[in-house]
Amino acid sequence: MNKLLAMEVFVQVVDAGGFTRAAENMQLPKATVSTLVQALERSLSVALLHRTTRQVTVTSDGAAYYERCLRILSDVREAEESLSRNRATPSGRLRVDVATGVANDIIIPALPGFFERYPDITLELGCGDRPVDLIEEGVDCAIRGGVLPDSSLIARRVGVLHFVTCASPGYLAKYGRPAHPDELARHRCVNYFSSKTGKIHNWDFSRGEEQIQVAAPSCLAVNDSTAYISAGLAGLGMMQMPSYAADAYLQSGALELLLEDWHSAPLPVNVVYPQNRHLSAKVRVFVEWVADLFMTHRGFQIKAPHQTALEKA
Repeated sequence: MNKLLAMEVFVQVVDAGGFTRAAENMQLPKATVSTLVQALERSLSVALLHRTTRQVTVTSDGAAYYERCLRILSDVREAEESLSRNRATPSGRLRVDVATGVANDIIIPALPGFFERYPDITLELGCGDRPVDLIEEGVDCAIRGGVLPDSSLIARRVGVLHFVTCASPGYLAKYGRPAHPDELARHRCVNYFSSKTGKIHNWDFSRGEEQIQVAAPSCLAVNDSTAYISAGLAGLGMMQMPSYAADAYLQSGALELLLEDWHSAPLPVNVVYPQNRHLSAKVRVFVEWVADLFMTHRGFQIKAPHQTALEKA
């Protein structure tokens, strides 16, 4: 039995809460995962896991052994990387999760430069607006916007997401242009709802000391950023969207800026990763690369409200 591999498999089973998900995360047959854990238990003469038809939970002995395994595996990786850092580039499979819009507009266009620098990394980029469980789904790191509810994650701030209110010329020709957020009650809006909770996000506006939250009326709510933009371009309603994504449409005239003297609260953008894992070389270089990428992108820097690329040109 490969003891280190068995330890890695055991840690994955505990993190993922089951053999099937652990096998998927490690790209191993489920039978191999089960066999390695059983062999580990036999060599230790203790039961590490409680198994039922519905779930797998860790025993008290297993919980103590899990913590030891984390430290041992972390030390092994650190020792390997300390020897190879000067003579090899980071390598291996890297699983990253990012929102669809950020992936399409920011990450993917810049990836040729990343792979030129780190050709031995194989990137698996999960794209979607559904927040994933990094531990359970075996994701190394994620790029997330907004306040982070999960305190078990380490977060590195890489930028700030700004929003603008806009609509298509076709919508404005039909329904008119609002002069105040209070007028949204007489308009149609495209709303965005959380994939996790189903809650529709309210729109917020501020101007000086005045702050307003609006439950925007809509005929359509979506949970995908690409679909959201498509709905606005089709004239289905007003939108409140990231300024970096709106800039090209504002420049082309496909969208028009609304309520320009009002601004919406910006959201922080973070790269997050589990705190109970050693930060491997491949994760470290990706986090640094993302931080540099966002730092130099004007759409994610602190700036005056509604200062879009159209206004800077």
